[in-house]
Amino acid sequence: MINLHLSTIGKNAADLARKHGFGVEIAEFSYAVNMDADFAHWESITRDNLFGITNRIFHAPYNELCPASVDPLITEVTRRRLEQAYKLMQSFEINRMVVHSGYVPQLYFRDWFVERSVAFWRDFLLGKPEDFSLLLENVLEEAPDMLCDIIEKIDDERFQLCLDIGHAGGASSIVPVMHWAKTTSPYLGHVHIHNNYHTSDLHNPPGEGLIDMREVITNIIELQPSATYTAETEDLQKAVSWIGDCGFLN
Repeated sequence: MINLHLSTIGKNAADLARKHGFGVEIAEFSYAVNMDADFAHWESITRDNLFGITNRIFHAPYNELCPASVDPLITEVTRRRLEQAYKLMQSFEINRMVVHSGYVPQLYFRDWFVERSVAFWRDFLLGKPEDFSLLLENVLEEAPDMLCDIIEKIDDERFQLCLDIGHAGGASSIVPVMHWAKTTSPYLGHVHIHNNYHTSDLHNPPGEGLIDMREVITNIIELQPSATYTAETEDLQKAVSWIGDCGFLN
């Protein structure tokens, strides 16, 4: 029932994906330094992970990067890193990329952050092909409205949201997870699956935490059936078993 990917942050992601016919979400280069130091090592690992798997997503780097930064030098570095990631993604024959907004609570005024984000992502999308998809993930946002506003203002089919259920049900969020699911559904292209106890960002398997993952995923399927999914946890075997037991897999 769902188009599932396995994040390579987890154990044996590629082997499990090949065994069950899932896709993979490449996470090795979510740490920007891996695009520089020991690049040959990480490229080799990634190509091994991708072997025999056609359904692919690339997670871009995010640490210390902010497209809406107050400091123009930070936005310049962010743009350089994301363009570097985009070119690398293309070399792996991937056309979908997950990015973070860079939002930090109490650091940015909402309207200013939206305005600056819209300008950055519009510029980033210039010249990108029609089949490219940019997926904006929630992390520290307190509520979904700001990200939805960014997507709506850009109004480009290549730019969608990635709803991270674990983050939506984490310590930063001030609204229920189901509010996130319902509000983001018109803009939703992808979903990250992991659980926690409303405190630390633990990236637990979906059955281990306080979020009612079965209810959330069931509602997302009804609200936005075209969305794809990634199990983003270290224990992927446990995650796949839970997803299957819930009846979300064919």
